[in-house]
Amino acid sequence: MVNLNALGTLGFGAGAIGNLYRAMPEENAAETIRSAWDAGMRYFDTAPHYGFGLSEKRLGVTLPEIDSGETSILSTKVGRRLDPVPAGTDLGALRQGFVTPEPVESAFDYTYDSIMRSYEASRQRLHRHRIDILYAHDIGRFTHGDDHPRRFREFMDGGYRAMRELRDGGAVGAIGLGVNEYQVCEQVLAEGDLDVVLLAGRYTLLEQESLATFLPLCERRDVKIVLGGPYNSGILAKGVRHGGELHYNYEPAPQAIIDRVGAIENVCEQHGVPMAAAALQFPLAHPQVVSVIPGMNSPRQVAQAVRLMGLTIPPALWSDLKDRGLIRAEAPVSQPAPATL
Repeated sequence: MVNLNALGTLGFGAGAIGNLYRAMPEENAAETIRSAWDAGMRYFDTAPHYGFGLSEKRLGVTLPEIDSGETSILSTKVGRRLDPVPAGTDLGALRQGFVTPEPVESAFDYTYDSIMRSYEASRQRLHRHRIDILYAHDIGRFTHGDDHPRRFREFMDGGYRAMRELRDGGAVGAIGLGVNEYQVCEQVLAEGDLDVVLLAGRYTLLEQESLATFLPLCERRDVKIVLGGPYNSGILAKGVRHGGELHYNYEPAPQAIIDRVGAIENVCEQHGVPMAAAALQFPLAHPQVVSVIPGMNSPRQVAQAVRLMGLTIPPALWSDLKDRGLIRAEAPVSQPAPATL
């Protein structure tokens, strides 16, 4: 069993080094991974979907060079198999959000056999004897819409059973879900057990609906939370005043979100705190949140994340946000323990 409390407050989200939205030279990806390691990060999260194996391969080359003893904590995901692309596919084009030379694409598959094959293929790409945390990727209605009931049963009857076997047999240290919604986590927990949830964007400075039922459930069941997407697709990092396109939940931000972020940005400015620092640190005040993993695509972004995590947030900022109804009254906001990478 992996010690989930040892992930460190700041982890490395490896989606960007899978050529998310744009190509990245190999040396840049390696330099970014090394920068994270040198900054003290010891938790790295990836997935076969990220560049269709490219992110895993890049970690599998660089991490063994700097971590030959496999002391880092590594998570990857199952639930998407990699299928060969048709002949003539333009591998330089944007495919499923990635610009990758890998001649495969991902397709959802939560069956028992697929999860077992996916785990072994990831282990080979990562050059890892053991994977510490295995997440089921993007199960839920947010991704599958009306097909969710069928996919859910496919997972619970097949993929979840495979993940339990891998954990119980010691092949992985912990199992969980890597999702963009908390509702499906509650649905899975009604039928089974999880050790950890990688929750992207659903407990942030901008939204805390998961406080009503999901996070209390995690406290009762001792399910830890890794918080992905702390910037809600970037809008909490960039703010709303830079004049560029604003994204929320991977789409253009609606006006109500823009207005709310603008109000949060005003409060942060009044206290002399970058909104990105408040966004990065806010989730960690909740006792179930053990790590926050923003995506990082350069040594500069690594250094920026470390700096933001280390800034002191005055308690009055949180009080003002609550007084103005910009964060929920019941949200924990006591300053987290000093950042541990």
